[in-house]
Amino acid sequence: MRSIAVAGKGGVGKTTVAAMIIKFLIDNDLGTILAIDADPSSNLHMVLGMELDWTIGDIRENVLEQVQASLTVGGAATGLVQNMTKHDYLDYKIRTSVVEGDYVDLIAMGRSEGPGCYCAINHHLRQVIDAIGGAYDFVVMDNEAGLEHLSRRTTRDVDAMIVVSDLTQRGLVAAERIAELRKELDINIKSAYLALNRVPGDHVPDPIMETVNRLDLVYLGTVPHDDKLVEFEFSGKPLIELGDDSPVYRSVARMTERILDEMGVIY
Repeated sequence: MRSIAVAGKGGVGKTTVAAMIIKFLIDNDLGTILAIDADPSSNLHMVLGMELDWTIGDIRENVLEQVQASLTVGGAATGLVQNMTKHDYLDYKIRTSVVEGDYVDLIAMGRSEGPGCYCAINHHLRQVIDAIGGAYDFVVMDNEAGLEHLSRRTTRDVDAMIVVSDLTQRGLVAAERIAELRKELDINIKSAYLALNRVPGDHVPDPIMETVNRLDLVYLGTVPHDDKLVEFEFSGKPLIELGDDSPVYRSVARMTERILDEMGVIY
């Protein structure tokens, strides 16, 4: 299994980049793909043209409520299947939450934790999600800027992380923080890259490039602004249906080719 994580400040287009990576893997028939939407806003299913019924966050909150209710009344956790361990129950619920597509399957992590003790539940969740991901050739994860879900994975191994920024200082400050954060967390990220998104005319202002060159990230290049992509977003049409001639897709495809080459993936 090869894992690619996409991260960045909200609104910089990381979900678009994740979708274009998945499109490249599909177009080149590189194997089975699991997409993990680890951004609480849960938009990845929309750009992939998939329906989402519930998220891991919904499952987690439901199980915690049942466990807390059982402790209050001193009985068994209501709603949990009799003679089934909590781990097996979570395994069953998570596997039924996987959205199966023609070319890619999807898990959405959903909302952040509410009040309560999640340690035991999160431990089981990590084990189940890692086991599911291990059955695929590729896992592509769309992350929030804090890398929260990456830090909670049991394997904590990521082959490549792409940090996405736009041409704003806020975006680059977030990218710099992510670059630093990956060293503070117990995550084994083998390669970390930077991609600049929504660049008009493929020109990056000198002050921006000066900041880029200071970051501890390998610079992949730019993804251009594309009016066609804007049309797709306004109409609600899945971005994964962008044509192969799309400047956005071509740019991300080149980046993906480079990353896969450095991984040693043959296609």
